[in-house]
Amino acid sequence: MKKQLIIATLALGAIVFGTNNVQAQTATTAVNIILSDVISIDAGSVANGGSVAFNYVTAEDYNTDTTVNVPTSLKVTSTKNFDVKVKADGANFTDGTNNIPVNVLTIKAATGGTMAGTQNNVVLSTTDQILIGNAPLGSALTLDLDYEIPAAKSSSADILGKPVGTYTQNVTYTATAL
Repeated sequence: MKKQLIIATLALGAIVFGTNNVQAQTATTAVNIILSDVISIDAGSVANGGSVAFNYVTAEDYNTDTTVNVPTSLKVTSTKNFDVKVKADGANFTDGTNNIPVNVLTIKAATGGTMAGTQNNVVLSTTDQILIGNAPLGSALTLDLDYEIPAAKSSSADILGKPVGTYTQNVTYTATAL
């Protein structure tokens, strides 16, 4: 019995402390990153459904440059350099019957924002004009805008003498990859 106990102990020891022939197993997975070109005016853009209001209440309002600053007017994501263009959807601001020509309004990049590129002051028209040229690619690049009606326009027949009311025109911004 003692002999069997010794044999069993040696066998168990050989199993526990013996040579282990188990080897590591490997698996390989290919990970693909599939890119597509993207250009987007993001939903967080104020210009996406927003509005800008100029209120002419006093004589001083008509006799001074009036600027409305709109932070984060546009937020653009693009995988390539791009231009931002702007145009009016019609030739006039209108109250339904009366008109003010869209060229009373100048739109320009304001201080702030993260969008670089060649900045242009745009006198609004129905033709696409480059507001920001060759902006570098990037994600969620912001553009702050100044909307300005110079005193020379607000104190002219373009605005003076028009009936009281709210005159409206849509302005369209387009981001185009280069």
